[in-house]
Amino acid sequence: MRLALYRPDIHLNVAALMRHCACLDVPLDIIGPTGFVWDEAKVKRVVMDYEQHLDYTRHESWQAFMAQRQGRLVLFTTKATQGYTEFAYRPDDILLMGRESAGVPPSVHAAVDAAVTIKMRQGPRSLNLAMAAAMAVGEGLRQTQGAS
Repeated sequence: MRLALYRPDIHLNVAALMRHCACLDVPLDIIGPTGFVWDEAKVKRVVMDYEQHLDYTRHESWQAFMAQRQGRLVLFTTKATQGYTEFAYRPDDILLMGRESAGVPPSVHAAVDAAVTIKMRQGPRSLNLAMAAAMAVGEGLRQTQGAS
């Protein structure tokens, strides 16, 4: 299982998810361009020594990511109707999260193999990216290898 972030806007969310993925041994794909200036020194400072435990790849574009992609692409979106806990995950799945500010464009929606949602109450637009991704990874791991 992998986590992929499509053009993330907020560096603190990316840093939190880098640490999350390092701790859970989940590879991370960061699909650019990001909404912030990527600075390796700042990343290392925020992620601290967790980076040595992290398998992550930065992709310059959606096209570059798709050219290297291996596995089923599962998009987490407010536009889906199937709940994320009702979906049957596989170990080779790539859990894709959209941008904090805009989600993903229609072309990305069209390219995924499945779309799921984290069901919420009426009113709020969406969850924080890092929180939603943590929930997604937790459920995916629970189904495919058990949660500890």
